[in-house]
Amino acid sequence: MYKIAILGCENSHAIGFLDIISKDYSDVQVIGLYSDEEGVAEALGKKYGVPVMKTADELVGKVDGVVNVARHGGKRYAMTKPYIATGVPVMLDKPVVNSEEDALALKADLLARKVKACGGSLCRFPQPVQDLKKAVEEQTWGEVYGGLLRAPINTDNEYGGFPYYAQHLVQAMGEIFGYYPNSVQAFVNGKVINCIVHYDSYDVNLQFVEKNDNFYAGVSCENYGVFEQYRFAGCFEKEFAEFYDLVRGEEQKTSYDDIIAPVFVMCAIERAIQSGKEEVIHRA
Repeated sequence: MYKIAILGCENSHAIGFLDIISKDYSDVQVIGLYSDEEGVAEALGKKYGVPVMKTADELVGKVDGVVNVARHGGKRYAMTKPYIATGVPVMLDKPVVNSEEDALALKADLLARKVKACGGSLCRFPQPVQDLKKAVEEQTWGEVYGGLLRAPINTDNEYGGFPYYAQHLVQAMGEIFGYYPNSVQAFVNGKVINCIVHYDSYDVNLQFVEKNDNFYAGVSCENYGVFEQYRFAGCFEKEFAEFYDLVRGEEQKTSYDDIIAPVFVMCAIERAIQSGKEEVIHRA
């Protein structure tokens, strides 16, 4: 039996994973839930029959893996760090962290302890995203001219502001076009944040739209262009399956650099919004 803890269980992602575990993983036992938000963990613990932790580090040394789905990415690294020190695999939800400093510290810690990790936004899993990724990699429709992606944004929140929701769109872009663009420009117009992300040989336009639940991704190529809506059916299952494989001892599928790369893009976009200038996207 693999024992895991779920940290920061104040959002729907915790419910999604608890449902999946109870339905599909008879060899996984959630032995603790933790949330900074009073009452949230208690309600989930009662519903799923899982003990509630008094502190985030209560189960250090007692679990085979940790899932951190805290809403505030700025708390994620500190909350997970005591478990990383024990060497168990970790899954870090979006945003992986909120700052470049935390991203670099997290990578160094994972490397030092040789901890297997996964995570990020569910937007890397939908089939339309994977189909577009393949088309770009294989140049199915000829030379790539660029792309357009759209996703919701929520900047007015108590969970770190812009990064709280931004990784969804950044993750989809990175999955399709690559996680290491060069620079970005950003323009705020009403409820829309428009970004031009510069890659080596083309640009990708991002539209963050306030209070809107539509997710779209598209590419423009020499011989064809497509713009598709995508949903998240089956994505929670794919994300947890990746973590489950790590807990069972399988090799990590995503590099540390790719895990933290969206953080550097998000930070550059936020700098571009504030400065009104083109901002270089730093790298790990």
